[in-house]
Amino acid sequence: MAAGTAGVAVGLKNMNEDQIPRAAIVSAALFVASLIHVPLGPSSVHLILNGIAGILLGWVAFPAMLVALFLQAVLFQHGGFTVLGVNLVNVALPAVLAGYLFRLVFAKSRANKKILGAAAALSGALAVLLTVLMVVLTLILSDAGAFSELAGLIFVSHLPVIIIEGFLSGMLVVFVLKVKPGIMRTEKLSAIK
Repeated sequence: MAAGTAGVAVGLKNMNEDQIPRAAIVSAALFVASLIHVPLGPSSVHLILNGIAGILLGWVAFPAMLVALFLQAVLFQHGGFTVLGVNLVNVALPAVLAGYLFRLVFAKSRANKKILGAAAALSGALAVLLTVLMVVLTLILSDAGAFSELAGLIFVSHLPVIIIEGFLSGMLVVFVLKVKPGIMRTEKLSAIK
């Protein structure tokens, strides 16, 4: 919970007035995308969109994801309040890391949409991969007997999600760069106020 609170605090400190509508749209997209569950074995999978959130919002992804996860818990009893902090860190921390990775490439290749699309695809896939690994680790550490067997299955079942989100992230960034490049978050990488 402390790590989630710290991430939200940094995100709110870095949020300026212009980012509020972008954060609201990303939060709504996260909320809706995660409601569409596809059953796969004893588990189910859904889009996470944390790579896109990190690319578009950076640290502001923490408060945006907190809102989405909170609404899921209140309205649909997904996740729950007792695990809100760990869920937030498992989803938002990889988002921030993916955003940093993308902005490193963006700083060097602003004009090359193909390279930026590939970097966004890699960032989107990496964010989901890190999230899945963190969830699996969380399950293993929470109760070694009950969840250890499911952990491997959860990882394997999310491999298609990793590929799909990488593709979606790349396509979205290329689209945004064509129609409204000003949307891309381009602040300095070390911009923690």
